Amino acid sequence: MFTDLIRRPLIVAPMGGGPSTTALIAAATSAGATGFVAAAYQSAGAMREQIEAVRAATAEAFGVNVFVPGSPAADGPAVRGYLAGLAADAEAAGAALGPPRWDDDDWEAKIADLIARPVPVVSFTFGCPDREIMTALRAAGSSVWVTVTSVAEARAAGAAGADGLCAQGAEAGAHRGTFGNDDEALRPGAGVLDLVAAIRGGTSLPVVAAGGIMDATGVRAALAAGASAVQCGTAFLRCPESGAHPVHKAALADGRFTATALTRAFSGRPARGLVNAFLLAHRDAPAGYPEINNATRPVRAAAAAAGNADRMSLWAGQGFRAATQRPAGEVAESLLSL
Repeated sequence: MFTDLIRRPLIVAPMGGGPSTTALIAAATSAGATGFVAAAYQSAGAMREQIEAVRAATAEAFGVNVFVPGSPAADGPAVRGYLAGLAADAEAAGAALGPPRWDDDDWEAKIADLIARPVPVVSFTFGCPDREIMTALRAAGSSVWVTVTSVAEARAAGAAGADGLCAQGAEAGAHRGTFGNDDEALRPGAGVLDLVAAIRGGTSLPVVAAGGIMDATGVRAALAAGASAVQCGTAFLRCPESGAHPVHKAALADGRFTATALTRAFSGRPARGLVNAFLLAHRDAPAGYPEINNATRPVRAAAAAAGNADRMSLWAGQGFRAATQRPAGEVAESLLSL
């Protein structure tokens, strides 16, 4: 089921919060890639609307990525103390912090919808669903993939019934797909090529390589390491079809931003983004997802509206400087020029 869904070895990563538009998915699939709807940060109803829009735009196979909900923050006082320290940032941005509420990202409704009206692929990030959920999705006709960052996570996903694994290396932009949110999750972990090789040595499941792959040379290296396909996100961020904010797109090419780093500052979960003033000022951010993410959302939105890149979460992988403004179809074709 896994290999039947991939005509060519390229997957456009699901990028939550706006970048993964219907136009981007349609352009990528037209060029021979497999696009993904990013279901994170929206209701089940909004997810379904995008699914139907993608179906209307392309006859090719595509997927939907869902975040697995975790538990409320284990250290509530630490989260509250951290947010109290963001008052100056909020005031400077002309915004107020939002409520630090926990939510499950409409988990049950999304799963019920995907079982009732299946899509070709359902992938999961931040954990592995129960075997019952994966069995129900497979029975409905979906291939089920799980994002993993270690051999242990890969084995757990395989034991739960996953059809395939997305091996997310240390180079990858945006949120780390670790199952947990402890201090271990803040460590970068293995690079994508080493991770793919290690997982291939410990499981027979097909593996998608994700992390810092920006050109055909990177694609070839990942396939040579044992990957069945590669997943690219940052390579598409500056494309005209991408829904990334214009300030975010500009920052990727701005010489002022020279590096990426892992941080919990914006969301309470480790994520890789461009090193900006907010990231540098709040290296002590505790674990608290989605509480911190919900609380900082108004500040990030106000910063974006004001064109202030220093208070935005500028998610990007380590190869961000190679991202171009070319149309998504051209980017996909260049990655596939093996």
